[in-house]
Amino acid sequence: MNHKLLSLALLLAAAGLAPEAGAFCGFYAARAGADLFNETSKVVVVRDGDRTVVTMASDFQGEARDFALVIPVPSVLEEGQIHVATPAIVDHLDAYTSPRLVEYFDEDPCRQPRVYEMMAPSAAGIDAAEDGRLRRKNSFGVTVEAEYTVGEYDIVILSAEESRGLERWLRANDYRIPKGAAPVLGEYLRQDMRFFVARVNLEEQAKLGLRTLRPIQVAYETHKFMLPIRLGMVNARGPQDMVVWFLTRKGRVETANYRTVKLPTGSEIPTFVKDDFGRFYKAVFDTQVDREDSRAVFLEYAWDMGWCDPCAADPLSQDELRELGVFWQVGAGDFAPRGPKAMARDVFVTRLHVRYDDEHFPDDLHFVQTADRSNFQGRYVLRHPWQGESRCAAADRYREELARRQEREAQTLASLTGWGIDWIRDHMQLASVAPASTSGGDPWWKRIWR
Repeated sequence: MNHKLLSLALLLAAAGLAPEAGAFCGFYAARAGADLFNETSKVVVVRDGDRTVVTMASDFQGEARDFALVIPVPSVLEEGQIHVATPAIVDHLDAYTSPRLVEYFDEDPCRQPRVYEMMAPSAAGIDAAEDGRLRRKNSFGVTVEAEYTVGEYDIVILSAEESRGLERWLRANDYRIPKGAAPVLGEYLRQDMRFFVARVNLEEQAKLGLRTLRPIQVAYETHKFMLPIRLGMVNARGPQDMVVWFLTRKGRVETANYRTVKLPTGSEIPTFVKDDFGRFYKAVFDTQVDREDSRAVFLEYAWDMGWCDPCAADPLSQDELRELGVFWQVGAGDFAPRGPKAMARDVFVTRLHVRYDDEHFPDDLHFVQTADRSNFQGRYVLRHPWQGESRCAAADRYREELARRQEREAQTLASLTGWGIDWIRDHMQLASVAPASTSGGDPWWKRIWR
């Protein structure tokens, strides 16, 4: 049976009227998760010192028998260093950190302003003949260092003398290697790395009653803090998206060999965007990628997981963090306290988003952990106008400022997305939302030179 080599990537070898402030009131109206983007890889990296735990969630669509994953690893892994995670945990982390839309509602301008806070509820196989072939040692200069079955996956750890031999071994064992893989494989062999090969064991998958592929996790130690993305570009059909989360103790993670750029945040945009936030955010991200000439990694979220203000989804529980590999909170053999609502201690989460291809990302991604614990989140603000009939001097001033504010929102949206300004104005119906004053007073022309 032929198996497609589907992935050769994913491992760490290691404003207007709204005040700019860290805290804010308002409702979360929508959020933009990683699933908005096609062919998006999701990787969670837990790291402190050299100790590293990586969770890799596949976006593979198709028959499980066609799935295969080949990734470089820094050493031969024991069976206990490999684990299978629950997909819901990665989805929860995605929901907790995803860029989001926040909405406010203007109050009656004739009433004294009051301070309040509102928050929406939180969202919370290989047959016997193949097996014998895999066990052969030193075939094509390739050595099978270890073999395991973990959950629904059959896993082998390989070492090789040279890249062409490794390529021949993979082809002989029914992996279809794309042209151009050997030179990239050779780069990792020169770094004395091994290769982690995973396939789906169809019998085990049936026993477990699984319909989707669960994330694979590995734990190891290495001084290298990097993601070898070049191997994943060998058989890519075009630019790929990757969202990677880092759970660390000290602070925010940045790329060391590419620019890390914060996405625009806090901008006030027209209220009609609420009905199509996904398309809006994709346009924002596409525009930023173009402005950076497709050579930057983008920061979408950075926050201490012990709290949020407010939360678009509940922070991960300590049980979920343990499942992801947050090892430094383990004490007396377990976490304390336990339970789904127990808040994290000493865990800082960074969310980076990169769109990469071979032309613009010629090198693997290297990272550095900083001491910066300042909070950042990609959020965009909707401010709904007051629709009442109040009449007072403050209401007159409000309506005048509203027209100017809505024009600023239109200009901001055009700048963020590249959408046409006239199209935006038509959708905002600006002429109907900024009527002339009906409260009496001097004619408009008397106010020009006063």
